[in-house]
Amino acid sequence: MAEVTLTGLRVIREVAATGSFTAAAASLGYTQSAISRQVAMMEAAAGTALFERHARGVRPSPAGALLARHATTALAVVDTAEQELAGLRDRLAGRLSIGAFPAAAAVLVPRALAVLRTRHPGLAVTLEEGATPALLARLRGGRTEVVVIGVGAGLPGYDLTGLHQDVLTEDDLRVAVPIGHRLARQRRTDVGDLRDETWIVGHGGRGEPQFGAWPTLEEPRVGHAVRSWTTRLGMVAAGLGIALLPGVAAASVPAGVAVVSVEDPAWRGRSALVLTRPGRSAGATALVGALREQAAQLRG
Repeated sequence: MAEVTLTGLRVIREVAATGSFTAAAASLGYTQSAISRQVAMMEAAAGTALFERHARGVRPSPAGALLARHATTALAVVDTAEQELAGLRDRLAGRLSIGAFPAAAAVLVPRALAVLRTRHPGLAVTLEEGATPALLARLRGGRTEVVVIGVGAGLPGYDLTGLHQDVLTEDDLRVAVPIGHRLARQRRTDVGDLRDETWIVGHGGRGEPQFGAWPTLEEPRVGHAVRSWTTRLGMVAAGLGIALLPGVAAASVPAGVAVVSVEDPAWRGRSALVLTRPGRSAGATALVGALREQAAQLRG
């Protein structure tokens, strides 16, 4: 097995997984002839055929299945080593803090932190959830480097003078409904379909985003008002009503809850912003980049 290569192992693993030289080529970004050459080289190194051809593609021979299994293990070790070496070369190190409103802290921020940990393992990041006025005070006071807040219709007009702003999401408001609700199978609905619904709304301290009923509805019927984000969604799952939901938190809904977008020409929208002070550090810049990437993925 002296002629076994990492490229060959990746090819064997991919061909075994896809059952096709063509599919493996597309997945790895190689030409089909390059895949064929790598397989031939690996078969020569193994001293036996690794794949059996059939009408709809290929399937691993016993030797091919064995080698593909070991390739998965070996390549995982190599990939881990590459990440650790990248961490040693990475100049980004130290401590970094981020503050976020609870809906952003449910999905968006954790995903960005996971990306940051992989890319820059030398950075130690702390997260604080809180009301926007408190987060802004911490940012201006130098106690937090990055904050994520919500702005727009129905929210206070926060003073953001002198702060660098990056938009993460726009028009980002949806409704959470019970899985058995008449709207649960729809991706989008008209605001008129919400007029007769019972709402689970939130209440909290001054300056915190207040998630009431849909903003343009007149005299909505409120069934319950609770503070906790998880309690609101739990009540929705139990069939006690529906609730507003920022899109950045859509992936956090529990079992029994569906998320629906709303068509409403009268709605001016809300946005999620990430804020930093001028002259932000390289670590803060890397975190902002990760937040923007994950926000784009959540928007789909």
